[in-house]
Amino acid sequence: MDAAKIQQLEQFVNKCNSDPSILNDPSLSFFRTYIESLGGKVPSSSKHKGTESKPYVVEESDEDQEEDYIIESDIEFEGEFVEPDNDPPQKIGDSSVEVTDENRDASQEAKAKGMKAISNGNLEEAIQHLTEAILLNPSAIMYAARAAVYIKMKKPNAAIRDADAALKINPDSAKGYKSRGIAQSMLGQWEEAAKDLHVASRLDYDEEISSALKKVEPNVHKIEEHRRKYDKLRKEREDKKSERERKRRQAEAKAAYEKAKKQEQASSSERPGGMPSGFPGGGMPGGGMPGGFPGGGMPGGGMPGGIDFTKILNDPELMAAFQDPEVMGALQDVMKDPANLAKHQANPKVAPIIAKMMNKFGGPK
Repeated sequence: MDAAKIQQLEQFVNKCNSDPSILNDPSLSFFRTYIESLGGKVPSSSKHKGTESKPYVVEESDEDQEEDYIIESDIEFEGEFVEPDNDPPQKIGDSSVEVTDENRDASQEAKAKGMKAISNGNLEEAIQHLTEAILLNPSAIMYAARAAVYIKMKKPNAAIRDADAALKINPDSAKGYKSRGIAQSMLGQWEEAAKDLHVASRLDYDEEISSALKKVEPNVHKIEEHRRKYDKLRKEREDKKSERERKRRQAEAKAAYEKAKKQEQASSSERPGGMPSGFPGGGMPGGGMPGGFPGGGMPGGGMPGGIDFTKILNDPELMAAFQDPEVMGALQDVMKDPANLAKHQANPKVAPIIAKMMNKFGGPK
């Protein structure tokens, strides 16, 4: 017998001794029958299930299964809140109507009555007089004055409506920003309140604005710290998720390589010099390497000698690419006709794989 074939047979037997489960491959049924005809016994695959390694499974840790969202803790704010007032919107004037001198004078008289009612503590009466003044002369000053009374009555939403009206007429109304900022702080709208109060302070600083800011700013700082904390936690979570995904893809590529390598080891003694069965698709179409690849095709479809296919099997990137149907379809197309190589050169998934295979076998670049 040929010495090389005897050596290959010896390698196959040694492989069977190290891993008897190989003999359960359906393609080796003829060999199992031969062993059993001699009185031998082939271990069933079930006996090896408990100890058989599972190189193709990507295990997930408890950390991998953690929730994708973060439950934020509550912020403990300082200061008092009031329940939002849900009264129907108060009456407003028609700013498109030209104000006569007579209406302007009457408006000032109504405002004076409103101020007197405020000093006497009659806030409802003050609202009535100021509303009359607004209807006669809808100015930013009148709206800001009524907004201040609504704040005293703990009606922040009404105050905000009047402040908005004042700022629509005069965007530089310090009292409009001041009233709106204080009303927002009463509702716990700390960041909005701080913004308006700072604008009011720049336009016309007073002690009431300063006092309001001292109550608002500590809560704004708490919100900013809370936001920074959870933005950092979310970024860390995303970074961990990206790292787990990278490791998962790496493990899948390694698993594909290990699977192909194991299949190659099991079948290498059967097909000496041929394309390993671990190559996706069971080897090259026709059994040969196309002339367009390094080494060229052999007459009759044979495989040229001297090619080390462990260069493929030991390359996880190539083994992972061979699991992609699109890549394998393109490779098989080139195997059938090397002239088809040109039409796949523009494919970003296929071209680098073909180039890498050519490079490994020392072919033309």
